[in-house]
Amino acid sequence: MGETGPVNTPIRLGTRASALATTQSGMVARRIEELTGRPVELVHVRTEGDVRTGSLASLGGTGVFVAALRDALLEGRCDVAVHSLKDLPTAAVEGLTIVTPEREDPRDALCARDGLTLETLPRGARVGTGSPRRAAQIRATRPDLDVVDIRGNVDTRLNRALGPDADLDAVVLAWSGLARLGRTDAVTDALDPAVVAPAPGQGALAVEARTADLASGPLAEAFAGLDHRPTRLAVIAERSVLARLEAGCAAPVGALARVEEGRLLLDAVVARTDGTEKLKHRSAIALTHDDAADDDAARALGVRVAEALLADGAERLAPLGSAAVLPAPGEPVDPTEAGAPGS
Repeated sequence: MGETGPVNTPIRLGTRASALATTQSGMVARRIEELTGRPVELVHVRTEGDVRTGSLASLGGTGVFVAALRDALLEGRCDVAVHSLKDLPTAAVEGLTIVTPEREDPRDALCARDGLTLETLPRGARVGTGSPRRAAQIRATRPDLDVVDIRGNVDTRLNRALGPDADLDAVVLAWSGLARLGRTDAVTDALDPAVVAPAPGQGALAVEARTADLASGPLAEAFAGLDHRPTRLAVIAERSVLARLEAGCAAPVGALARVEEGRLLLDAVVARTDGTEKLKHRSAIALTHDDAADDDAARALGVRVAEALLADGAERLAPLGSAAVLPAPGEPVDPTEAGAPGS
């Protein structure tokens, strides 16, 4: 696309067609319009994760919501794509670059009947989630609960617990997706990350374009405007944990980093799927005002935390698979697939 197209030529933004995906993409589209002065049109792309049924892990898990959007970018059917960052592989796709806007609240949220919380759910209560990470940590905290694997969009899952034909007592979703859809009224318990650590990158979006289109021009300026430094540093560290552990969506791995008072703090957890054992590690680094140096330091922080978890026996607890190389937001990336459910 570059800077040669007419000012009124729309920028085509690829998105999944779900309510959450189009809401997230609409937010990004409006911001790109502000930054470029160009109209943005949404292009719906159907992904493997939208077509196939079954648990995310049984679908091969990682990347089922991402590959078709990346194909559309590489084939020129769209100019920009928006992903939930936690869906993205930790390995890269040659010719594509991502940027991370400011993150929404990364916590998980319990949506339960009768205003119940994780602590007040009765023994034997049925809790639905499609995430092995959430399931493992909920079992670790409340081994007396019946954790049920579920799939479906946000409304489908909420109805399983809160609808007229509810067959569950509660479901767990990402706060960020509920917030973007205006559905935080359904939340009865925002889960403390010390109890249920979020997925690496949860609450953040990844905006992706062809690297060649970012050499100069309005889209390059838009990507610079979309970049949020604290979010970028946090998700680099979190995804570096995932990459070093060689973990995909079937591994119960949580990580959360944040910038506080000039430092980047990182907490990570690996749990046994049945919740009977959990390992945690925390570390921090001082930040400078050098973006490249701080990106490298954030990546190294994630590696250090992951290696501490491995030294403590993480491989005994979780399915840790083939190696993956971490793409830094804002840097070119190469093709593979990894990730986790988008909401």
